[in-house]
Parts: sequence; C-alpha cells; structure tokens
Amino acid sequence: MPTTVQGHLNKKVFVGASSVIIALLLYTALLPKQAQNLFTLIQASIIDNGSWFYVLTVAFIFFFVVFLGFSRYGDIRLGPDHATPDYSITTWLSMLFAAGMGIGLMFFGVAEPLMHYLSPPTAETGSIEAVREAMKMTFFHWGLHAWAIYAVVALVLAYFSYRHNLPLTLRSALYPLIGDRIYQWPGHLVDIFAVVGTVFGVATSLGLGASQVNSGFSYLFNIDISLTNQIIIMFAITGLAVISVATGLDKGIKILSETNMILAVILLLLVFILGPTVFLLQAYLQNMGDYLADIVHNTFNLFAYKKTNWIGGWTIFYWGWWLAWAPFVGLFIARISRGRTIREFIIGVMLIPTVFTLFWMTIFGNSAIDLVHDQGVVALGEMVSKDSSVALFVFLENFPLSQVLSFFSVLMIIIFFVTSCDSGAMVVDMLCSYGKNNTPLWQRIYWAVGIGVVASILLLVGGLNALQTMTIASALPFSVVLLLAIFGLIKSLRIEAFKQDSQLISAIPHTNNENNDSWQLRLKNIVDFPNKTNVNKFISQTVKPAFDLVAKELQTNQIQVDISNDDGLTLIVNHGEEQEFIYRVLARKYAQPDFINEADDDEQSYYRAEVHLSEGGQDYDIMGWSKTSVINNIIDQYHKHLHFLHLLR
Repeated sequence: MPTTVQGHLNKKVFVGASSVIIALLLYTALLPKQAQNLFTLIQASIIDNGSWFYVLTVAFIFFFVVFLGFSRYGDIRLGPDHATPDYSITTWLSMLFAAGMGIGLMFFGVAEPLMHYLSPPTAETGSIEAVREAMKMTFFHWGLHAWAIYAVVALVLAYFSYRHNLPLTLRSALYPLIGDRIYQWPGHLVDIFAVVGTVFGVATSLGLGASQVNSGFSYLFNIDISLTNQIIIMFAITGLAVISVATGLDKGIKILSETNMILAVILLLLVFILGPTVFLLQAYLQNMGDYLADIVHNTFNLFAYKKTNWIGGWTIFYWGWWLAWAPFVGLFIARISRGRTIREFIIGVMLIPTVFTLFWMTIFGNSAIDLVHDQGVVALGEMVSKDSSVALFVFLENFPLSQVLSFFSVLMIIIFFVTSCDSGAMVVDMLCSYGKNNTPLWQRIYWAVGIGVVASILLLVGGLNALQTMTIASALPFSVVLLLAIFGLIKSLRIEAFKQDSQLISAIPHTNNENNDSWQLRLKNIVDFPNKTNVNKFISQTVKPAFDLVAKELQTNQIQVDISNDDGLTLIVNHGEEQEFIYRVLARKYAQPDFINEADDDEQSYYRAEVHLSEGGQDYDIMGWSKTSVINNIIDQYHKHLHFLHLLR
C-alpha cells in the first residue's frame, strides 16, 4: 500500500534542485564557451551514436499511445470510477495548447517551413517537391509524435496519482518497479532531475523568446533590439507571472489560457481570410495526406543509407526537445486531466491539439512559402536565415492590417510567456512538495522569480545555447526512465484488466432481501429520496452492524480486518503483500428529480448510500437494504476480489 507523505515542502528535493541549478548556472555564466563546447560535445556524441535509440523510443511511444486509445484500457478513468473532469473541454484544451506548444508555434510557424523549403533534406531547393517536403517534415516534427510524448508522460503521472493515490510527481511513475523506495533517495533524485530539467527548459525558452517580443516591439513602437530591452522584457514577464501564480491555477493560468486561445483563433482566421484562402484549404488537406501517407516511413527514417547532418539538426533535435520538456508539460497536463477516461484523454491530448497545430502550420507556413516561392518576396527568406525571431513580423508586413496582426502576435507571445513561466513554477513547486498544489504562496513565487532570474542571467552572459544543448542532452537519461515507467504502467493496466475480469464471475446465488421483505417495502426504498440525516442513520444502524458481523467472522478465520470512519464507513480486509479488499459506504448528494412535486423549496437534494470499492464508486445504492442483504453484498464483492487475486498469482 502506498506510503502517506506528511507536510508540504520536500526539503531534500527543494535544496538539492536549487543547489544543482545554482551550480550549473554559475558554470554556464562564468565559463560560457567551455560549457557550450562540453554540452555540444555530449549532444554530438548522442546524435552520432544514439540517434537510433531516440527514434526507436519515440516510435514505441507513438504506437503505444495509439494502442491504448483503441484498447480495452481506454475505458479506465484517471481517478476513481465515479470521478468527473475538473475542467470543461474548452478550458482543458486551452490550457493544453498554452502549455504544450504555444510559444513554439509563434516562433516556428513561419520560420521552420521556410527553413525546410530553403534547405530540404532530399528535394531540390526551390522546387515544388521542396514545398511539399517542407510542409511534410514540419507536420512530422509538430504532429502526433510530439503530443504522444507529452501524452504518455501525463498519462503515467495522472494514472498513478489519481487512480492509486500516489504523489503527482515524476517519482510515482516508478512505483510498480521500486515500490515505497520512491519516497527515499531514488525518488528524490528523480524529482530533482525533473525540477532541474523543467527550470532550465522553461528558462531557455523564455530567454530565446524574449528576442521575439523585442522584435515585435521594435516593429510596432520602434524600440531598439538590444540585450537591455530583452532583460527588461524578461523582468516584466516574470512580474506578470508572479501575479498570475499568486491567483492560482483556476484563475491565473485558466483565464490567460482561454484568452490566448481566443486570440490565437482570431489571428489564425485573419491570416487565413486575408491570405490565399482556397489554396490554404487545399494545401491543408494535401499536407495532411502526405503526412499520414509517410508517417511510418518518417518515424523510422534515420537516413542510414544516405548520411546527412539534417536529421541530427532537426528530427533528433526535436525528439530530444520534446522528451526534455515532457516532465514539465506532462505533469501540467496530468494536473488538469483528473476524471477523464484514458481514451478521452488520448483523443484530447494527442489528436485535437495536433489538428489545430497542423492547421496553424499550414496557414502560416504555406503562406510564407507562397510569398517566397510564387510572389518573389526574397527578403522574407533572407530574414529567416538571418534572424528567425523577426520572421513572423516580416511575414505579417505582406498582409493588410499588418499593424493589427503584429499587435495580436506580440500580445499572444507575451501571454504565452507568462503562462509558460506560471505553469513551470506550479509544476516545479509540485515536484518539491510531494505533488501537493495547495502549497504556501512563497514557494510558487520563489520558483516563478527563479525561472525569470535564470533566464535573465543566461541572456546576459550568453549561456542560453549551452543550457539549451544540455537540456536536450538530458532527454537521453529521461527516455530510459520513461520506458521503465511505461513498463510499470503496462503492468498496472494488466492488473486493472484482471480486476475487470474478476467482476464478471457470478457469486453463489442469494436473495438480496430477507424473506419477510415485501415488494411494497422494496418499492418504497426505490422511490424514497432520503435526506443526509436518514442516510447517515442507516449507515450507523444497519451498515455498521453488518460490517461488525463480517469482520468478526473473518477474524475467526485469522484474517486481519479494520473498520474506519474516515471518508464514510469503510471495511478493509488485509491480505499481507497482496492487494487489500475495500468496501466503503458513502452518503452522496444528488439533485431531486423533477417529478417529486411535494419537495420543499429547502429540500432540493437527496442522498444515496453508495458502495465504493478500491477502484471507486460502483454506482449502486444500498439505502433501505436489510442487514443480511448488506452482508450478502459484501460477500459477493469479496468473492470477486479473491478471484481477482487468484488471476494475479
């Protein structure tokens, strides 16, 4: 049984991660060239010798997530069986979009397709085939594989946290493999690794993106593009993030994410309508067809028979980047995904954002290539090669209302930065607090300010590229941890399947009601809508004596039994190292049906005495049952549990 953690702040992770961050920051700040050379050497070694492992890992993750979505495991809920989602589908998708790829779409939406067009991996530069290949490879890098990486990390974390009551931190992914040692130094080291990777991953993205905000301000307000202005921008963004983080997830990040989703749709539609609309619709469909037609080939393509540096600079770079960001984005997605089924989760995390992302890449990417290839706007291609941070604004100069479009873009980039810093601080704070989210405000502010300070220092000393390289290189050890976590998830899902199979057996027939229970009494129980007092009275006067009798009989058979009043009335039957049997009765509140006309205005709700097992609510009510009927139901469920344990052996 998972160990319960006490307190909020995990000082070992907090102090350990802070120390590692300071040490790496000092090394990079004091010796930026040496740091760059070292991390570049490590990354080059990984690309030369380990590219096959990255490709194989991402391929396995992609096909594994697709399999889960179509398998019987898709019906399992991330939480108890009776859990419901914490957020509406619109809010959920908005937060996914903001945390997952928002900044990247603004930075690379124009730049990457043009880069591929100007320097394609196999096609002739400037040809029609180069246009198709540019969009196909952009789709490949930003499509299903990237979201599959995020999805599998989030799924592992959400499953073990919400389904098995483990901390919502990276260490919990290893519980099936190392058990309670996740609460000791092995677990602390895993979380320290995740904290360091998250802080530097978010900081490098914020630092690299500050130049794009500066470029936008330069275009709109003639502000100089300078390091000083970028530092000022960074401090301003950090200040906004502190305000957001102080308001909490349900206000700060939620409101900003929904606002940015609206702005993103407006910007997308404006570029779509003002650009070559019909061509873009045609291109989107053809791009999607090309992408899906070659998805298996590209998944495993390492250019083994035609050596090229292209794959190391693009595909392997992206796989490393998505893997390095996965602990941060995955934990954030897990945090907002409680109550959804695995199938709903996979469709929401993997499919819907991919469709939107690829539509975005078509609108901006194909429009940009069209300007260069068909309309002769050579300056745009030259600017992408020179300074990709300015590419978006040079691109928008070719549209009507360019000032309005650029203003929307700058506003979106700022909000994306704030939500990235805010959500990054929240994730790191959870990693340092055993997965708790109701932590003291100073902890969240500490990490929000810390991320901003780290990004500013790296900007100042020119150490961003070194830390970006280090962050990507960290994807290699994390991918090993992730594969072990997936193995643990598979193991636990198989146990869930055994549990479901055990529920299919029929217990020895019995009568649910005592022989003297008349049909009138049974009907009365069905149409009665009791209040909380009556349900609690039934639990104390009927269910509790039934529990006592069952417990006494089991104890005579040398079986350890506990009865608890925490969170309802609970019967716990212990089986040593094997999974315990839990039978809980809870008083749950529901709205009165409309046909109950005589209900008082003050009595708009009623209560049910519902049965909950270890996997959650069973959606049936035992209110009004006799003591013997309750005992028989306990024995039925216990019989199924013993059969489940038999299947596991």
